[in-house]
Amino acid sequence: MLKKVLAFCFTLLLLIYSVPVHAAGVEEQDWQDQTIYYLIVDRFNNGDSSNDKNVNALNPLGYQGGDFQGIIDKLDYLKDLGFTTVMLSPIFDNDDKGYDGSRIKDYYKTDEHFGSLKSFKKLVNEVHNRDMKIMIDFPTYQVSPENSLVQDSAKKDWFNGTTKDQLPVLNQENSQVKQYLIDAAKWWVNQTDIDGYFLSHADHFPESFWKEFSSTVKSKKSDLYLLGEVSSNSVIKNHEKAGFDGMMDHNLNQPMRDAFSNINQPIKPVLDIINQHKETYKNSNLIGAFYDNPNMKRYTRDMVNNNLFPGTRWKLALTYLYSQPEIPIVYYGTEIAVDGGDAPENRQMMNFRADKELIDYMTMIGEIRQMQPALRRGTMKTIYDKDGMVVFKREYKGKINIVAINNTDKTQIVNISQDELQDNKELRGLISGGIEREDNGVFKLALDRETSEIYNVVEKTGINYVMIAVLVAIWVAFILFVVTVRKRGKNKKVQ
Repeated sequence: MLKKVLAFCFTLLLLIYSVPVHAAGVEEQDWQDQTIYYLIVDRFNNGDSSNDKNVNALNPLGYQGGDFQGIIDKLDYLKDLGFTTVMLSPIFDNDDKGYDGSRIKDYYKTDEHFGSLKSFKKLVNEVHNRDMKIMIDFPTYQVSPENSLVQDSAKKDWFNGTTKDQLPVLNQENSQVKQYLIDAAKWWVNQTDIDGYFLSHADHFPESFWKEFSSTVKSKKSDLYLLGEVSSNSVIKNHEKAGFDGMMDHNLNQPMRDAFSNINQPIKPVLDIINQHKETYKNSNLIGAFYDNPNMKRYTRDMVNNNLFPGTRWKLALTYLYSQPEIPIVYYGTEIAVDGGDAPENRQMMNFRADKELIDYMTMIGEIRQMQPALRRGTMKTIYDKDGMVVFKREYKGKINIVAINNTDKTQIVNISQDELQDNKELRGLISGGIEREDNGVFKLALDRETSEIYNVVEKTGINYVMIAVLVAIWVAFILFVVTVRKRGKNKKVQ
């Protein structure tokens, strides 16, 4: 009987401790709640050797074996890292130089190196089975010289010059070209149930085209996400009106790289741009923040050039990326701090070697972002910003997070007025742990050099009478148990 009481008390104690202090109410997931992993299909993972046609791992400009099955094999890996959406480079049939998907031969076929349409549908299903989303890059600017449309003499007016790589450029003024692209995009939504498109060179087509494109594809799937990329901020508002949900935030990219690739760097330029975006974008929570992509040097290279340890730098960079208002977009290999210069050096085959410390940090910060609605949906207010030390507040429906990043070479102590928070609150650290309580109307935040913390603002904890009662019950049960055992032992000796 005593053993049962003891077991019950311990079970109750475990149940109490198992309730996460930062648990948030479950809300329907929207695109602003996503964290996107951007990969090049050919360079991610080889899961099916049967489609290794002319694969040459030593040729940085050739196919190296990544395919749809390889992505399927790593979906649990991506989900465990905290990613909710996978964004793929173009999957369409390309010529022998089109490992990155930029030299399309046929918009209605998958590339033979990646797998069949059936295997791509399997990938989409596997993604959805894990409550994740999938997007694909849909090029609308140039095609391969081997594209059948180029070979058709009746379609000469479908093209208008060539790129610097001698790729035929689609004639954006031709109504048949526009309809062809819209029909192809609609076909992929109907056939595969993908969740979104990434549309680069979006400013080469007029807003009227994108308005028709958007209305057509979204008529097949209303929550389809259209992420655009343009060369000028002046066209963003018009493209939003035409149906784009968000844009790749190139305006923010360099300031973010500058802020966290070196120590003692001001973060104010980054914060200023975030504030400007409230005026520029219809919904700034739906644009994509990123540090690098297939067309620029790896962000790790900036850190290496500054003779700094990439692991420490990436932790600060990820803390900001995952706690700012925009959708985080992470280029494949970031989780192991892959280094590389311009293409193709920045597009190496993924190496799944263990970098446990950084992977664990990314997993943790991803979980924090998903558990805290204020980090995904809330307003953002800067509380303190000086010489690389920044503290800002995210707030959503009464939920508050305080984010503190010390990108300096000294320990920093920042006093935060209680007026910034609600009454009877305390700050509970989600990265390193610990509790900060108010003292004379002030919360004192102390961070070691090159570290960060995300605080959850919670009710001030007082005396936990339930916990005390459970602990007392455990000790009473334990003492009774010991006494009983001793009595039984004495009785046996007497007999």
